[in-house]
Amino acid sequence: MTEEQRAAVRFWRTHWRTQAWRARAARDDAEPWSLPIVVRVERERTPSHQQAMYASALAVVRLLADPAATPDCPWHEPLQRWADGRIRKVVRRARGSRWLDVAALPGVTATVDDAEVRALLPHPVSDVPPPVGKLQVEGLDLDVDPDRSPGRFPLEDVGAEAAGGPTLTIVLAPRLAMSTGKACAQVGHAAQLGLLELDAERVFGWVDAGFPLRIVEATRETWRGVVGGEVEAALVTDAGYTEVEPGTHTCASTFAELASLRP
Repeated sequence: MTEEQRAAVRFWRTHWRTQAWRARAARDDAEPWSLPIVVRVERERTPSHQQAMYASALAVVRLLADPAATPDCPWHEPLQRWADGRIRKVVRRARGSRWLDVAALPGVTATVDDAEVRALLPHPVSDVPPPVGKLQVEGLDLDVDPDRSPGRFPLEDVGAEAAGGPTLTIVLAPRLAMSTGKACAQVGHAAQLGLLELDAERVFGWVDAGFPLRIVEATRETWRGVVGGEVEAALVTDAGYTEVEPGTHTCASTFAELASLRP
């Protein structure tokens, strides 16, 4: 991790702790902002549901840790304004020339096998950049890869074994049906909250290692432990705008070893 990346992560962690939730919610209600996540879905190259989730989580944290996100740098102001609200994310799909248009916008692309996902700079919900506004929001529901379970794929592709540093585990709530678009937004939230809220030493070690992560579905027993605070975890509570009821705990992130998670 460069000193610029360390400075970016340090700023977001401090800023998150000093901005009261009530103030964030009130500001978001007055003028909501969102962070676009764009999944590339070409006709001849379609990612799986799992691949899109992994790439979405990576794209979000790499965007926040980018040197351009540090104070006084070009990306900082829109990211800070967005972070002062509810950190909402909107997932869209793109292909062909529309993907190329999106790729030209400021942001970070994460690639995991067949998945390419780009996290862009946030914008007011009422003022969507034209290349983003052309993209479809609803209906992103990719096939689940039957040969690769979320708990085992794709750790080797993001350097976990080689780096030997902490690995972030994103834990999905058991038996909670979500479309790919919804799931990508939720794991993006979980990765971001892990970066902001979990133990600093582990977080900086994780960033140094290149953000290695795994995504697993919890058993009911393990999920009760996560929600109940038996391990240090950053819990995602959904606002209920789409697909799930308000207040639903959709997923969480942790560096803890959870033996009863099923792969």
